[in-house]
Amino acid sequence: MSARLVLASASPRRLALLAQIGIVPDQVVPADIDETPLLRESPRKLAERLAEAKARVVAEAHPDAFVLAADTVVALGARILGKPDDAAQAKQFLSRLSGRRHRVIGGFCVIAPSGKCVVRTVLTQVVFRRLTTDEIMAYIDQGEWQGKAGGYAIQGLAAAFVPRINGSYSNVVGLPLSEVAGVLKGLGYDGRKA
Repeated sequence: MSARLVLASASPRRLALLAQIGIVPDQVVPADIDETPLLRESPRKLAERLAEAKARVVAEAHPDAFVLAADTVVALGARILGKPDDAAQAKQFLSRLSGRRHRVIGGFCVIAPSGKCVVRTVLTQVVFRRLTTDEIMAYIDQGEWQGKAGGYAIQGLAAAFVPRINGSYSNVVGLPLSEVAGVLKGLGYDGRKA
C-alpha cells in the first residue's frame, strides 16, 4: 500500500490531468504563496521555485504523504507572461503571442514522506498563428483567459490559435504527465489504496 498523495494545487485542470492517467489524489490542498517573480529571475527558475515553495508549504502540514505541486510559466523570450490582471492585459499578452513561438515551462515538485524532494521542469514550445484583433477580442469576451498563464487555455477555444507545439501537450495544459508519473514512481508512490 502506498502512502497518501496530496495535490498542492487549486487547479481543476491538474486534478483532471492526473485522473486521466489513473492518479487520484487523496486530498487537494492549495498552497497560498506569493508568486511574484524575483528581480531578473529566469522563467525556468521561477517555475522551479514556485513549485517547490508550494510543495514545502503543504508538506509541512502533511509530512506522512507524497506532496505534488506545480507551476506553469509562459515566456516570450525572457519576458514572463503571468496570469493577466484584466481583459486589457489579456489582450496585450495575446497580441504579443500572435504569430510567434513561445515557451511554456512546467515546474513541478514531489516531496516524499521520507522528506526526499525532487524538482523538475519541462519545456514545451508553442507556436501561435497570426491573430486578428477581432479574434483576440472574441476570445477575451469568452473569459477563458482568466486565471491562465499567458492569458490562454490550449485545451479550450485557444486550440484554434495553435498550429503546432514541440513537446508535452499536458505540460501546456498544466502538468507534464509522463514526467510527473515517472518521478512519483521513482519515489515509491504506486497509487494503490488500502
